[in-house]
Amino acid sequence: MDIPATNAIRALRAAQAEFEPMIYDFVEHGGTRRSAECLGVEEHAVIKTIVMETDAKKPFIVLMHGDREISAKQMARVLGVKSVAVCSPDTVTRHTGYLVGGTSPFGTRKSLPVYAESTIFDLTHLYINGGRRGLLVKITPDTLDRVAKPARVNVAV
Repeated sequence: MDIPATNAIRALRAAQAEFEPMIYDFVEHGGTRRSAECLGVEEHAVIKTIVMETDAKKPFIVLMHGDREISAKQMARVLGVKSVAVCSPDTVTRHTGYLVGGTSPFGTRKSLPVYAESTIFDLTHLYINGGRRGLLVKITPDTLDRVAKPARVNVAV
């Protein structure tokens, strides 16, 4: 399999992380349901990388189960800010260097704080974007913890 040399893949290799690339046919607006179906895995184990920002326009990443949503109210409470919102696609690319649908928490253009739903760490394996549309990497929660160093949060709805 020809693995695209994305910044995320480079970051995982630089961290000597164990990962398995998983390529699937990306469909615009297919989301995690599409990737889960293509790869024959549970959508709950496909982890979305969502770039958000505070009311002061400070960007951060939230990692969430594919079958769950982020409570913006709860996330704002966790951060101690008035509000948070999902970034526009252009803003996501500006901060991360990735396109929406291909956003990875690894190898971002700017170093952003990363928050992960705590129940992600209960999974045996998770499937998270490898820095390109149609590319997920299968990793363990320990690998995610070591490479992305996310703060654990409980913001799922």
